[in-house]
Amino acid sequence: MIKRFSGEGHDLAAVNGISFAVPKGRLFTLLGPSGCGKSTTLRCIAGLEKPEGGFIAVSGQMQVNTAEKVFVPPHKRGIGMVFQSYAIWPHMTVYENVAYALEVKRVPRGQVRERVMEALDLVGLGGLEDRPAPKLSGGQQQRVALARAIVGRPNLLLFDEPLSNLDAKLRERMRHEIRELQQRLEITTVYVTHDQTEALAISDTIAVMEGGTILSMGSPREIYGEPGNRFVADFVGLTNILRGQAVSNSLPDGTGRVDVSFGKVRCRFFGEIWEGDEVDVLIRPENISVSHSAPDVVENVWQATVDQVTFLGECQDCNVKVQDQILRIRVNPALELRVGQKVYLETNPHRCSSIRTH
Repeated sequence: MIKRFSGEGHDLAAVNGISFAVPKGRLFTLLGPSGCGKSTTLRCIAGLEKPEGGFIAVSGQMQVNTAEKVFVPPHKRGIGMVFQSYAIWPHMTVYENVAYALEVKRVPRGQVRERVMEALDLVGLGGLEDRPAPKLSGGQQQRVALARAIVGRPNLLLFDEPLSNLDAKLRERMRHEIRELQQRLEITTVYVTHDQTEALAISDTIAVMEGGTILSMGSPREIYGEPGNRFVADFVGLTNILRGQAVSNSLPDGTGRVDVSFGKVRCRFFGEIWEGDEVDVLIRPENISVSHSAPDVVENVWQATVDQVTFLGECQDCNVKVQDQILRIRVNPALELRVGQKVYLETNPHRCSSIRTH
């Protein structure tokens, strides 16, 4: 699919030749920074934007085919959508907000009440149907928007950064509720977010976008553990990225060795990497263990100096210096660390990886 925006003196390919399929009943997330094309992609699926190239099909029915000039209008696509702003009508009650989605489709009045009450029960708003919309909390307004999206029993459910206006604790609770409801109803879903933690927690499949293209696509574990390129490794979670040169690539266990600024790192190799290639070594902070005495192993062990300690409750987020290289680590708060202290770092070769720089 291709979508361009043109103006005075510029022509921007907001979506540049992306392609994906979402299996029935699965939750597919478009993840990326602002301006990467994820929301434009979602709006094209919803029918709120017209792509210049490609096709979109939902449940086997063609919604867009630019070659054959097919464009089904939004209200005929059988799609439910939850917006970032919720789009709750302030002059209506909870019931009226949800019922409106059925009334515009001229669903018989006898069915409207039954389906609205069912949707409100599903999102945990049973008993609040007569409450005015302005008297709802942010989380309750989000549930109204969700009930309105599912009450029409759509073939496809779309979410455009639905939790970005909520506080951290409510955001965490709501993402679990959305995921539980999606799985219970088995609604095929496309979800857009810039929040990496949210994407990892809620998705069956994640597509990481940048510059209008999909850079990497896979399960949350694959995206986090095997990012495939520097942008994905840096964007999804925290990663220590060390520039180095491959010195061996064919050890019996599938690992190789890389020369970095402070010595050699043994790690997994992704893709075709040959001796002498310039590579980036990727080590997640939680995959570096810390001890006060030297471990028994001889590889992937370095002496370091604690440079900074930040207490985060469930862990300590620390910067440590190995020679002139700063590494980020996360350790149990029970391990007492102080600035200036000498420690030993260790990482399992199978918990770090290297990728070619180009």
